[in-house]
Amino acid sequence: MKQLLVLLTLFTTGAFAADTLHVFTWADYINPDLVKQFEKKHQCKVAIDTFDSNEAMYARLKAGASGYDLIFPSSYIITLMVQQDMLQPLDHAQLSNLKNVEFEVLGKLADSAMKHSVPYTFGYAVIAYRKDKVKDIEPSWKTFARTDLKKRVTLLNDMRETIGAALKSLGYSLNTRDDKQLAAARDVLIAWKKNIAKFDNEGYKAGVDSGEFNLVHGYSGDLWQVMQTNKKVGVIIPNEGVSASCDEMVIPKGAPNPALAHQLINFLLDGKASAENMQNIGYLCPNSAGLKLVEKEFLNNPAVTIPADVKAKSEVIQDLGDDLKKYTKVWDEVKAG
Repeated sequence: MKQLLVLLTLFTTGAFAADTLHVFTWADYINPDLVKQFEKKHQCKVAIDTFDSNEAMYARLKAGASGYDLIFPSSYIITLMVQQDMLQPLDHAQLSNLKNVEFEVLGKLADSAMKHSVPYTFGYAVIAYRKDKVKDIEPSWKTFARTDLKKRVTLLNDMRETIGAALKSLGYSLNTRDDKQLAAARDVLIAWKKNIAKFDNEGYKAGVDSGEFNLVHGYSGDLWQVMQTNKKVGVIIPNEGVSASCDEMVIPKGAPNPALAHQLINFLLDGKASAENMQNIGYLCPNSAGLKLVEKEFLNNPAVTIPADVKAKSEVIQDLGDDLKKYTKVWDEVKAG
């Protein structure tokens, strides 16, 4: 009887029913070993749900999806989420590892005081190709116009990234609000569309790995992961410049478990954890303590560190406010074209 009472007490106090932290993020974006370490340390379960674009994530939340404790959006969409009161302020008293966030990166972000968001990774949208199948490759967005690659090419199914690539190919800003420049980018994309197999945000990794696709537009960390196991895959950084994005960690309003969400943010900001994470997911973490611990070979990879002259021509995607509807119009015309 005494043993039964002990068991009942354990169940009712939750000793066997660990807290669950619900995370909404990009695919393959946290080192699984770190997730296990965190679960063991905090006697909890981390449930991960994924999205494939900032716009899809935002639309899902606006449609009423709830129950998430921690989300990993890009900085430009965070600005909008703050304006719409979708995020709760962070408690810095629970985040002792904020000191590891690189000051230089903070200075480029709208929320430089980290009131609602904490930088997680810094990455780029670049091009990967099959070295055994694509010859005379040029480091340019105009590569997507090559007819010899027809139907073996993919572009990101992401409005800002893909319109941005077309704008950069023309020498324009990927944050332009100019109607003529956007119309020109639309025409470029409609021409590229004749070459591509599809617009894709997730299958491009497996596709370039298997040889189904010969040229893909994708995120630097994803493509770094493929390069580690397949030496036939190479990465080029378009010389016109690329999109640079900072994904950040935020806690939505109404999060069921904000205290545990703060714990995961702080855990991922630890220098050792940050270094392990970088070398698993292939993205730079703007973490001064972590960058001291990563291997030099990792930092020298072209999918991780881009040339200085190209970096100077690259841009961070910005929130465009009401002018975003111009991009939506262009995107609809590209998809219909």
